[in-house]
Amino acid sequence: MKSKDFYTTTELAKILKISRIAVFNKIKREEIKAQKMGRNFVIFKKDLENIDVNLFKLAQDWVSSKKEFPEEFYCQNSSIFQARVSKMEILITQKKKNKKLSPLLTSITGEIGNNSFDHNLGQWLDIPGIFFGYDLDRRQIVLADRGVGILKTLKRVKPELKNHKEALLTAFTEVISGRKPEARGNGLKYVRKIISKYPINLIFQTGNAKLTLRGGNQDINIENTTNNIKGCIALITY
Repeated sequence: MKSKDFYTTTELAKILKISRIAVFNKIKREEIKAQKMGRNFVIFKKDLENIDVNLFKLAQDWVSSKKEFPEEFYCQNSSIFQARVSKMEILITQKKKNKKLSPLLTSITGEIGNNSFDHNLGQWLDIPGIFFGYDLDRRQIVLADRGVGILKTLKRVKPELKNHKEALLTAFTEVISGRKPEARGNGLKYVRKIISKYPINLIFQTGNAKLTLRGGNQDINIENTTNNIKGCIALITY
């Protein structure tokens, strides 16, 4: 058995940002599936999807730092990301209540993730790749990247953009000719189009600007935030 296949209770405590005692308590209450190895418990990585974690908080911490992250939520390249999105689609389809939304959630998740890979190719600030996690019981999907962000990306083709709020509005509402990825589904505008018709919500932050889209309407709300992140972070709920 390889050590990379599991976490110790100490390692998991650091990941979840709780004490080791709290991990033991979760194991005792069967909230965490663990196995005894010698005198200690270990938690297999394949069982992490069943652990009660705040994915959005983990993604925020990752995108705001230079920390490495557990491979369960880290997609080093687009191939790994697409494989995990496909797995997510299967799992959503198995839940009867959300079966009809499955292809739509898969599509917008893929669009946001691929957008990160497309626009940061060859210019990742530190770690190439994205954070991708989902909790289907809580009906949430989280993506994040530590790339150059929307503003810097769009200023290459629209240099008059002044701030992150303007960049977000442009990304979700304007088709910019000459921007190569636009040919692939119109990027984030496609995401907005889907959300405007279906019960899916999105919170998307880049820099110090946060956009909120509510399912079933065309309204766009963009506001400044107190924190300023490099790259992007997105929370999809449904």
